[in-house]
Formats: sequence, structure tokens, C-alpha cells
Amino acid sequence: MRPIQMVDLKRQYTKIKSEVDSAIQEVLDTAAFINGKIVTDFATALSAYTGSKHVIPCANGTDALQIAMMALDLQPGDEVITPSFTYIATTEVVALLKLKPIFVEVDPKTFCIDPVAIEKAITPRTRAIVPVHLYGQSAPLQEILDIAARHNLYIIEDNAQAIGSSYRFPDGTVKKTGSIGTIGATSFFPSKNLGCYGDGGAIFTDDDTLASRLKMIANHGQSRRYYHELVGCNSRLDSIQAAVLNVKLKRLDEYIAARRAVADYYDKAFNAHPKIKTPYRAPYSHHVFHQYTLVLDGVDRNGLNEFLAARNIPSMIYYPVPAHRQKMFANFGGGNYHLETTDWLTERVISLPMHTELDDEQLHAISDAVLEYIK
Repeated sequence: MRPIQMVDLKRQYTKIKSEVDSAIQEVLDTAAFINGKIVTDFATALSAYTGSKHVIPCANGTDALQIAMMALDLQPGDEVITPSFTYIATTEVVALLKLKPIFVEVDPKTFCIDPVAIEKAITPRTRAIVPVHLYGQSAPLQEILDIAARHNLYIIEDNAQAIGSSYRFPDGTVKKTGSIGTIGATSFFPSKNLGCYGDGGAIFTDDDTLASRLKMIANHGQSRRYYHELVGCNSRLDSIQAAVLNVKLKRLDEYIAARRAVADYYDKAFNAHPKIKTPYRAPYSHHVFHQYTLVLDGVDRNGLNEFLAARNIPSMIYYPVPAHRQKMFANFGGGNYHLETTDWLTERVISLPMHTELDDEQLHAISDAVLEYIK
């Protein structure tokens, strides 16, 4: 059996090696390393895939979120509602811009932000909501859109873990996540479903005026060289990363299908076990399984993590400490929050290997080891 990896990027690369190598060579031959045609081609292709009118590539997913908040002209002290059960980048940029993060609960089944908790957290200072499509599943966007409309709030979708996912509206309309809110943000970190071979990110919007602001902010606040209209930053997707992404975007749906097949295998192995809760697939969401995350009941989660590691089977805990309990948010009243569902999940979740290259032999070994420990 091949060694089991949490994410097997090397084997994935070998299958597309000739195309990736050729695409990178084209960049080297043209020497258009920054803002070249290849970057523009990728933005156009991603726009067509997601249905988002404007796609602005940038340096990483964290920058995408920061630039989105800058473009909305949020001011110090403005409140931004966000789940605490998420990767720190979601909330870090709120504090970085001297905004106030307001942490709310998630749904224990989907792991995504709870609309009821959003409504309760709104104050006169609230300006935006940041739903996170965690682990590859869409947040309940219709409810969030309704709340935002009632209170005149922006929605910034954190789509870093769910590129390729989609949301089905009650009327049957289907749209890609990241293209539904005021602005969407995503990451192309190598382990993502659509990952490059370095850092990368993108911002999405259908609003022409916002798109212009986003482009300027990502480019030192200028729309033409040396004429700076806004305070901006320097956040670019380089041409080599765009070349890799152009190749992989053509296969994104194939990659998602492979991940869903792995999830199906795991579901079949664990569904009947009373101490294991497999990922819930919300009827409105096309789950793309960036992670396959179990919730354990009456099981020593850390003990399972160590047991698997001893058998050369990786597993990860996303996330052991929620944002509101991080030291960095002590000055934002993090210690005053009582988020029982979030705290409960952080003590019980564990993610198993999930990628496009897992085979049945490896999946059998992983599931058998989990069941051996959880008797």
C-alpha cells in the first residue's frame, strides 16, 4: 500500500505533469511574470466557472478578505459578524483593520454560521456578515441574505474551503458559492480543492463599482500607474501560479467528484456507528469535501489522533481552539463569549485524509483503524 497522506499533491501533480510543466514553461518563455495574459485568462475562466461577473486575482485568501473589507469602506469600530469556529484568517483581518469581530455560533450539523445567532448579534454598529462555507459546504445563504436585506448589511462570503460548491435556493435556482454575497473571497493554497503551487487567492463580485475599487486596492490604490486614488496594498497572483490554476480549473469538477466518492466510502464505513457522526450534507448545498470531518461522541478524540499517527495514518483537528478563545482577541472581549456549540465541536471534531488520490486500499486501512480504536 502507498503511504497515506493527508493531502497527496505529488501524486496529483504526476497525472497533470506534462500540462503543468508546459504551462509554466510558457510563462518562462514570455517572461510575463506579473499581471500577464495568463493571469487575465485565469480570471476570465474562473468568472465563467463561478458565474461571478468580476474575478480579481490576488496574493492569498487572507488578502482577499482584507481587500473586500477595505473596498466596503468599513470604519474602525464597525462590527462584523463572523463564526468563531473557523480558520483564524477569517477573523484576523477584521481585527487588523480595527473593526470589531462579533463571534456567533454555528449549526452543529453543518458547522456553518447559524442565522438565528446572526440575528441576535446585530446592533446599530453592525456593517457586515462573513459566512464561512466550512469544510466544503455552503452556509444557509437564503436566510443570511434575508437578514442582510432587513438590516442593510454587506455579506462577504469566505469561500476558501468551498470553491466549486454551490447553493440551491428555495426556488430551485443554483449558484456557486462565492458569487452570491456582496463580495466573495477564496484561497488557492496548495491543499485547497483548487490549489496552486504557492500562495494565491481571488475576490468575486457582480458589482461594477466594487470591482473597480477592489482592483485598485489590490494594486496600491491605483487605476492607472502612479495615480493613487485610494489607500491600497500590493496583492497579486503571479503568472506561474495562474498557469498552474488554469490547468487545474479544467479538472475541478473531476476533483470534486473524487472527493465526494471518498466521502461516500467513509460514510458507508462509519454511518452505523453510534459514537461517530459523519458529515451532514445539507439539502441546499453541494458539498465539495475540502475536509471530511467526524464528530465523536464518548470517544477520546486526541487518543484517536495519536492511535492513527502510530499507524502512519494522518488526521487533523480543525480547529482545536475557536477564535473567541484565542489570545489575540482578548482585547475584543473574546473571554466574555459563551458559545457552547462551538466549544463542544472543538473538543470532538477530527478530520481524516481527504484528497483526489486516495484508493480503496488506503480507505479500507483508514476506516478499519478508526473502527479498531472506537469499539
